[in-house]
Amino acid sequence: MATYEQTRNMAGGHRSGGRLTSLFATLIAAVTEWNDARITRKALSRLSDRQLDDIGLTRGDIDRIAHSRPNW
Repeated sequence: MATYEQTRNMAGGHRSGGRLTSLFATLIAAVTEWNDARITRKALSRLSDRQLDDIGLTRGDIDRIAHSRPNW
């Protein structure tokens, strides 16, 4: 009598789970970055032109600053 044994490669299942985790982490990072930019833009928009000038910015700089990454 012949027997048939089926085995599963668990590593393959983990790889696809890893991709899903990576995709989820990328999504969370994108949402976090968007929210940080929104908060920065909102805070800078509340400043007067004089206050912006004191820190070396103009209203036109707000979007650029909100989307830039820190250099530290």
